[in-house]
Amino acid sequence: MVNARKDVLDAVGPRLRELRRRRGMTLAELADRTGINESTLSRLEGGSRRPTLELLLALAEVHAVPLDELVGAPRTGDPRIHLRPVARDGMTYVPLSRPGGVQAHKLIVPPAPDAEPELRTHEGFEWVYVLAGRLRLLLGDRVVVLGPGEAAEFDTRVPHWLGADDERAVELLILFGHQGERAHLRARAD
Repeated sequence: MVNARKDVLDAVGPRLRELRRRRGMTLAELADRTGINESTLSRLEGGSRRPTLELLLALAEVHAVPLDELVGAPRTGDPRIHLRPVARDGMTYVPLSRPGGVQAHKLIVPPAPDAEPELRTHEGFEWVYVLAGRLRLLLGDRVVVLGPGEAAEFDTRVPHWLGADDERAVELLILFGHQGERAHLRARAD
């Protein structure tokens, strides 16, 4: 049991370093956001300092990951995901995965025949799969209509918008990453 705890604690430093690097943060930026000095962060990442609960809580909050994921604790208990839909921008997002890492959501887009499409851009790539209804996807100057069983992936730096193509709601699967990054599968260049 003692060796198992030691192994878990030894793995925390490399995990912290990887999380920080994935987000493109320097030790100085992380220190500013957590209130933990750079020296302590460096020693935590290098394994020469053991993490305390206080330090781990601050790091988990900044990295937006559960404490269990930060320390690599094994999952226990009920494996079911308790769905709690969230309404945002007139759409309903239903989480299909636990927080942390790439997240899967079911997205329900109601019909909005009078809505004026507002194209947006952000870093990343987006992947969608239509479950029901017809999805109208605007990508720059292109209009693509997808039906059930069809998928699309695209660079989200291209101005885009998605909505129902007719008077019925459209249901789709969509992937989201940490801190709102879209993610996922890179679109192949034509």
